[in-house]
Amino acid sequence: MTYKVVHYINQFFAGIGGEEKADIAPEVREGIVGPGLALNNFFKKSDAEIVATVICGDSYFAENMDSASDFVVEAVKKFGADGFIAGPAFNAGRYGTACGAVCKAVGEKLGIPTVSAMYVENPGVDLYKKYTYIVSAADSARGMGKAVPPMVSILVRQMKGEAIGTPKAEGYIERGVRVNKMYDEVGAERAVKMLIAKLKGEEFETEYKMPVFDRVTPRPAIADISKATIALVTSGGIVPFGNPDHIAASSAQNYGEYCIAGVDNLEKGKYQTAHGGYDQTYANEDPDRVLPVDVMRNLEKEGKIGKLYDYYYATVGNGTGVANAKRFGTEIGQKLKGKVDAVILTST
Repeated sequence: MTYKVVHYINQFFAGIGGEEKADIAPEVREGIVGPGLALNNFFKKSDAEIVATVICGDSYFAENMDSASDFVVEAVKKFGADGFIAGPAFNAGRYGTACGAVCKAVGEKLGIPTVSAMYVENPGVDLYKKYTYIVSAADSARGMGKAVPPMVSILVRQMKGEAIGTPKAEGYIERGVRVNKMYDEVGAERAVKMLIAKLKGEEFETEYKMPVFDRVTPRPAIADISKATIALVTSGGIVPFGNPDHIAASSAQNYGEYCIAGVDNLEKGKYQTAHGGYDQTYANEDPDRVLPVDVMRNLEKEGKIGKLYDYYYATVGNGTGVANAKRFGTEIGQKLKGKVDAVILTST
């Protein structure tokens, strides 16, 4: 028996184009496209093959998630696939979110095995890891060679009804799924042995990993805010009308820098929100609701602050990966360093 597999990729890996083609609607092509060739080389060794490829632009999917997911499900159903594979998406946020979403939709609606691969900080991981197996991949396509074998192995073994081992053994990201396991020793004995091993500097593996959170040391208070220059930064997606920098509605890959010198308020029709994670109605009616330029100008005129900085910075926080968010913050901070005394960061 040869298992039939359908593959999902974005416009970039299909060779159609980059960001300028991210709005293309989904389409189906019979056979192999792009990275499907590398995947199929391994599938052939396991009595499986890619029979069709579904392609969709990242921006189109982000803005039409439900209908695009339904399109993918119908395509997979049409080809009678036994399994579904998406990506690898590496650290591309919108692509990872799309891969996770279609794996979830296909798995839930068709009941067939699914798998994808992403960098651990891709926002698609946290959103969809409990719905599908996601192989741990590098942060760029340079890691294609290492991502492909475990993707194929996990999907084939699922299609054959074989058990999948632990994340460490199989190479996929922990899914947060707990299973019962029998031990000869009770928990207290195991805990003491781990503690002794830790004290001795010996290797051990915890049975429950604790989360790790960043700690940021607060900056000193401003001595005299009436003389301070203050900048506005937002993750609420407020941009000039038309979204000139094409900031994505979800899983943003960039941010924008916009001049507001001489602007007293953000007028409807001149500014808008690019954010896809909340109802845009009220923000588009009055963009000052998200980015309070009007309030800051009043404080400036009243002498309660020294000056509103002439530029503001905007991105979309919806599904944006930690790595990208850190990069945005670092770059914006460098641009503002030595020019402002404080920053007000607004969200949604």
